[in-house]
Amino acid sequence: MKVSITGLVAAMLGLTVLAGSARADWVFTSAPSPIASIQTGNMTLELQCDRIRFAPAGAEDARDIARKQGLFLRFLKNATTEVGAFQVGAANATVGIVDNFPVEISFSDRSDYDFVLDQIARNALLSLSMVDQDVSYGLFDLKGSAAAIKSLRAACAAAPAPSGTASASVPSASASMEVPEGVVYCGGGQVKRQIEFVILKDVQDEWNARVTVNGKSLRAMTAYSYFGNSAPPRGFVVALLGEDRSEFLVFRDGGEDWLEYGDYTYRKCN
Repeated sequence: MKVSITGLVAAMLGLTVLAGSARADWVFTSAPSPIASIQTGNMTLELQCDRIRFAPAGAEDARDIARKQGLFLRFLKNATTEVGAFQVGAANATVGIVDNFPVEISFSDRSDYDFVLDQIARNALLSLSMVDQDVSYGLFDLKGSAAAIKSLRAACAAAPAPSGTASASVPSASASMEVPEGVVYCGGGQVKRQIEFVILKDVQDEWNARVTVNGKSLRAMTAYSYFGNSAPPRGFVVALLGEDRSEFLVFRDGGEDWLEYGDYTYRKCN
């Protein structure tokens, strides 16, 4: 849903009408990775430890952002007063599509992301806009964002840095999801299978994972919100959506690792 920036007053009035039980609220979740998020109608905004994910109203908007490799973040004190802005582009971030059509923005400089978080926490509205037109992809109410961001920062600071890297204040959320390389899952029905996967870093498209089944590899995309608004099953880590429409659900709980594919469960076997 694209709206003219000049229509922000009307949009704000709409948010006021929706106040109360119907109004969207900011929430913080700590597992499987820290996320501060808000869902407004059919749009979602997620703030992770080192990146933002934005699911606009339609996949065409996500493709437009990825094609332009840019997004304009406008911070508003009220429905008419813009107090800050940040333009995301190839010079300061990596912009791509993940999990079907959400747009993921990974900032090159931590100070840029801190600026964005600070502005979101202290202002009333956020407009995510086109970089080349006075048109908005979506508008988010920021009431309650300060508390959610405070919890996010505390959780990210307490999380361990990814193995093999120097200690950092904010680890990579994606890195914490990866199953250690070399883990193999075995099982199946009449047709036995060996399955393994790897989640790639710094990819330029939505195919950010590779799954190997009995020696044959295919591209896949990750989905951490696979179950929508429903609570995920115990131990759920990530869904891998193959380019051939196959679906692999990865689980880890305590000392157990398993994967579900089709009607079968595959257990760690190496």
